[in-house]
Amino acid sequence: MKKVLLIVLWVISTGAFAQGIKTPAPSPAQSIKQDFSLSFVEVKYSRPVIKGRKIFGDVVPFGKVWRTGANSPTTITFGEDVKIAGQALKAGTYQLLTIPSQFSWEILFNKGTNGVFNYKPEEDVLKVKLAATALPQSVESFTIQFANVIANKLDMVLSWEKASVSIPVETEIDSKIAASIEKAMTVDSRPYFEAASYYFETGRDLKKALEWAGKAVEANPNAYWILHLQAKIQAKSGDKAGAKASAEKSMALAKEGKNEDYVTLNQKLIQSL
Repeated sequence: MKKVLLIVLWVISTGAFAQGIKTPAPSPAQSIKQDFSLSFVEVKYSRPVIKGRKIFGDVVPFGKVWRTGANSPTTITFGEDVKIAGQALKAGTYQLLTIPSQFSWEILFNKGTNGVFNYKPEEDVLKVKLAATALPQSVESFTIQFANVIANKLDMVLSWEKASVSIPVETEIDSKIAASIEKAMTVDSRPYFEAASYYFETGRDLKKALEWAGKAVEANPNAYWILHLQAKIQAKSGDKAGAKASAEKSMALAKEGKNEDYVTLNQKLIQSL
């Protein structure tokens, strides 16, 4: 009895009762943020685990609204207007809800904030139906990730158990960038290199791209990366002699700058002419 009393007094003296005990969350929270287009996409959700259970059609019933995670509502924020599977959605933060079935899922972007148990269909801003893919191997923890990310498109992939759904997201950037380039060209410090790069990479007016690249070279004649861009534009425009001369200058400067990557890039460009 005396020993038990001493243990109790020790626990109280250390403050263990007041402090409580911290344990790992059974469905840990995760936030993922992806730079996308001219802004970002961010998802905040919790990750439940299978733990030997049957998930879809049991723990997550078919045909019913699911919180798409666990604990707090899953939210998604778009930093600019986007299209989801071809349908327009304004920039902002939404609850991400889903209605799984065996072969397809309905994806709901909802303006409510109170979770699935207070779900109101009239608060749905957008609803799309997408095919579900059967996975060869089971995914233990519910996972949301971004895949196939390019300048104006990405796929947001939801995976759990042996089911996966890919949500295509895209946005329009060409007109925005073209407008910003046009505006930038009206000031004294003009982004010739950036503008030329964008026009070249997106297959726009090569004559204008070459003009801007030339002005960028004039402003910074020792910049081998600018000369390399000029060489690529010349090559694409059919000026092989000009492309070779620019690439040779770029390669010489890259060697001086000890940048082997650009040495190799120029060598490959010359070989392709």
